[in-house]
Amino acid sequence: MNDAIDSNGCNQPALQEQIAALEQQLAKMQKLAALGELVSTTTHEFNNVLMTILNYARMGLRHKDEPTRDKALEKIMAATQRAAKITSTILAVARNRSESFEPTNLKQIIEDALVLLERELTKYRIGVEAHLADVPQVMAMGNQIQQVLLNLLINARQAMPTGGRLIIRLEHDAAADTVDLIVRDTGCGIPADKLPRIFEPFYTTKTGPDETGKGGTGLGLASCRKIVEAHCGRIRVESTVGKGTQFTIKLPVAKR
Repeated sequence: MNDAIDSNGCNQPALQEQIAALEQQLAKMQKLAALGELVSTTTHEFNNVLMTILNYARMGLRHKDEPTRDKALEKIMAATQRAAKITSTILAVARNRSESFEPTNLKQIIEDALVLLERELTKYRIGVEAHLADVPQVMAMGNQIQQVLLNLLINARQAMPTGGRLIIRLEHDAAADTVDLIVRDTGCGIPADKLPRIFEPFYTTKTGPDETGKGGTGLGLASCRKIVEAHCGRIRVESTVGKGTQFTIKLPVAKR
């Protein structure tokens, strides 16, 4: 039997295949864009680390007394450990993980994301409260969930241009057999009339790029919902203008 042709002469199965292929390409481009943003953010942090190492190395060379040299070496050691942590985290994000679902530690994903965004959050005077309970692993593709988390954290930072608090919680809902990842900010909030549309493709509440060059295309939250639903999970948003926004992601616990 021939494939169905609609009234416009389109081969529907072929069109669906093209749409699926374009969606895959878009997902890859978004992943590269997210990685590019992280590299841009952490490049400045690396520069700060290198300047710290350079300055304390000079101090150690100028001063011959043992206490000063010990202090310089301790500062250099701390800076190199910080650089190593940033490098290993970026590599963890960049490397190709399995495309299949596997038991995943959400706590580690959260800690990695905070390492990558530490400088940016500090720059905008945003305090971070992380309440990460010991929870079961979830069935997930780690890189995809990290993309979702980074998107939510960057959105939260942009909602607090003059500073604020970012609260991240990790909880186990035993009754629902899910792990709940909660991201809450004390930012500007989302108007009630716009809230129902924030997960629509190409819809954005942002007016354009901020001073860091990051702005809304409307694709971020739509992609987040698609990723979460592909994990058999749910994403919910609550927001009050002037008080802030909270996203809750519920992911199923990995079965033993």
